[in-house]
Amino acid sequence: MGGSLTELRLNRMAIWWKALRYHFVPPSLFPATLGALIGWAVNGTFYTFFFLLVIVGVVANHLALNMADDYFDFKHAVDQSKPEEKNPYSGGSGTLSSGSIRPPAMFKAFVLCFALTVAIGLYLTISRGVPVLLFGLLGVFCSVFYTAPPISFSHHGLGELGQLVCFGTVIGMGSYFVQTQTLTLEAFLATLPLGIMLFSMIVINEIPDYKEDRSAGKLTLVARYGKRRGVKLYVASWACTYLVVTVGILLRVLPLTTLLAFASLPITLRSIQTLQVNYENPLKLAPANLDMIVAYSITALGLIAAYSIQGIIEGANYLQLLVILLTLSVFYIPAVLALQKTISRK
Repeated sequence: MGGSLTELRLNRMAIWWKALRYHFVPPSLFPATLGALIGWAVNGTFYTFFFLLVIVGVVANHLALNMADDYFDFKHAVDQSKPEEKNPYSGGSGTLSSGSIRPPAMFKAFVLCFALTVAIGLYLTISRGVPVLLFGLLGVFCSVFYTAPPISFSHHGLGELGQLVCFGTVIGMGSYFVQTQTLTLEAFLATLPLGIMLFSMIVINEIPDYKEDRSAGKLTLVARYGKRRGVKLYVASWACTYLVVTVGILLRVLPLTTLLAFASLPITLRSIQTLQVNYENPLKLAPANLDMIVAYSITALGLIAAYSIQGIIEGANYLQLLVILLTLSVFYIPAVLALQKTISRK
């Protein structure tokens, strides 16, 4: 009896873990970490407690976004494809369409996550200043109304641009401001590539969902303009990612160490090649989706490594760097494990 109850609870936890889609959380972790790291490396300031609050806040916001996206897509009959036809990196978690989780339960879950994000944002606003509130409001607003009516950004070809802004400069500069109480061009240029890459990720993930999105009236950029233009958008956005880093270095705004971001280039090119050949086949496209995730991670970690090295060169506190990197690892490793499980399951 006790054993079966424990097994039931573990199964329930596994279902909710799947619903959270934690493997998609790094696009929040990386800009939050990079923003704080720039403050540490360039300004010599770092506050552990504030950094932890920022990390918890952005993770809670991202989990809420994932579940809200699932919830409202389910309400609009989006992402209803059969498992055997489904690209594992696109669409929702499938926990609602399968009946594993009831819609009211998921609604309560994402509302609680958003509430936690707002509470942390208000505390940081009181502690660090009004700009935190502005960054926070923009981030939460874009997350809530990504799929939620009456705005539903993702249904009108605006969701991709909103996420580009929020999951790059808004999170990154917000985190930087919490540490330094200043805003700089360097912090803007260093975190901007992360947002552009998320735009790339959303675009490539929308390509397998083209038919479902159109039939449900969810006019994403790909659903609105077609798969071929989606491929072009993907290539152009990756070009812009590397261009921002290059221009930043040439203008001497970004340190030379940020060239480490280019370590992802071979995987990016492989992703583009796979996409160009298989954009009509969701299952054959899956390796390109995975390469996108890997290339994003390598680029982001390259920028994080760049500022870690820069801080060491500038004589910043080693123990504070250790705290930053350990915190990132604690939150990032579960995402990697969750991604590996998703891959092995497919």
